[in-house]
Amino acid sequence: MKHRLYLLAAAISLLLVVAVCARSARRPAYGGTLRVEIGAVVNSLDPSIAATGVGEAEAKAEIDGLIYGPRIPGGNFAAVGTGSGPFHVSAWDPGKHVSLAANDDNPGGRAFVDSIDILMGRSVRDRMLDLEVNATDVAEVPAEQARQAVAGGVRVSASQPDRLLALVFLAGRPASQDPRVREVVSECVDRSAIVDFILQKEGVPAGGLLPQWSNGTAYLFPTAADPVGAKALLSQIGGLHSLALGYDAGDSLEQSVAERIAVDARAAGLSVSTQPMSPGNSAGLPDARLVRLSMPSPAPQTSLQSFLSVLVPMAGLDSMQLPASASTEQIYAAERGVAEGYRVVPLVWFPHVFGLSNRVMDWRAPDPGESWPFTDVWLNGPAGDLSEKVQP
Repeated sequence: MKHRLYLLAAAISLLLVVAVCARSARRPAYGGTLRVEIGAVVNSLDPSIAATGVGEAEAKAEIDGLIYGPRIPGGNFAAVGTGSGPFHVSAWDPGKHVSLAANDDNPGGRAFVDSIDILMGRSVRDRMLDLEVNATDVAEVPAEQARQAVAGGVRVSASQPDRLLALVFLAGRPASQDPRVREVVSECVDRSAIVDFILQKEGVPAGGLLPQWSNGTAYLFPTAADPVGAKALLSQIGGLHSLALGYDAGDSLEQSVAERIAVDARAAGLSVSTQPMSPGNSAGLPDARLVRLSMPSPAPQTSLQSFLSVLVPMAGLDSMQLPASASTEQIYAAERGVAEGYRVVPLVWFPHVFGLSNRVMDWRAPDPGESWPFTDVWLNGPAGDLSEKVQP
C-alpha cells in the first residue's frame, strides 16, 4: 500500500512540474523591430547592379535575399518585385540605412519580427559598444575580436570555419615566377601564430582549399612552418629576392596578417613589403595579395569550384572543371594540384561571427550559403521594444 502511495505521489509531482514548465515556456512572439548593424556600405538594392567590393557584395546579397527571396540556380532571383521575399523596403537611405517591413503574404510564411532596421558603415568600435549597451540586436563581429566581445559581456555566435584567407601570387608578375620563391613563402609563414595571436584562436590553420569538416582531407595538407627549410631553399636559389604583398586597405585582419607574413619572410631572408590596396589606389600591382573566400555551400565540390573560378584567372592556373559527381579523391586531387604549384598559399580558416542581444531568440548561425536567419528569429524584449502579440 505504501509503495503505491509513493508511486502516486511521484506521478502527481511529475505532472505538476510539467504543468509549471508548460505555463512558463514562452512561445515565439510576433512583433518588434530587429536592430542590425553591419560594417559594409550598400549603395544600391537593385539586384542587377553589381557591388563595388567584396564587403558590399556580401551585404548586398544578404539584404537582396530578404527582399526578393532565395535565388534560383544561376544566381538570379525567381521573382523580383514587391511581395516576392519575406520583407519589403519601407525606408531607404543609400549607403547608410535601410528599413524592411515583413510581408504578411510571404509564400514561406510571415516572419516573426515586424521589421528590420539595418545601419550600414558602422565601425567595429561602434558595433562593439552598441552590443555592450544593448543598443543593437545583431551585429557583425570580426573573428579576431570575438573573445574581446565575450569579455565585454556580449553574447556571441560563430559559424563553422567557412571563410578562407589565402595568399595568391598574381599571374604575370615577374618577381613570383620562380616556384621556389613561392615555396619559401609557404614554408616560412607561421599559420599557427596567425590563428593564436591575430585571430585569437578563432580559426584553424589552412593547408588546402577546403576545411576538415567539409571534405575530411584537410589533415593531408601540411600547415606547420618550416623556417629552417625555407632559409635553406632560399640560399640555394641565390641572389636577392623581394616581393610586394597587397592587402585590402580597409581590412584590419588582412593588414595584420600581411605584416606577420613580412616578418616571417624576412627571418628566412626574403624581403616582403606590404602594400594597402583600395579601388582608387594608383599604386602598381603587387606580386601577391591576400584574398578572402567564403564557402557558398557545405558541399565541398560546389565550394571548391567556386573558389577555382576566382583563383584560376587571378593566379594564372590551368583551368579545371570538376565532374558533376566528383568523389572525395577527385576533389582532393584538384586541391593538391593547386597547392603543389604554390601559386595559391592557403593560410587560415575562420568563422562568421555575430554579436547578439539577449532578446534575440531561436538564433542559429548560418551554414555556408545560407542567408541571415532573420525570418526565423523572434524577440523576447521589454514591452517598450516588443509587441506583446503572441503567436496563437
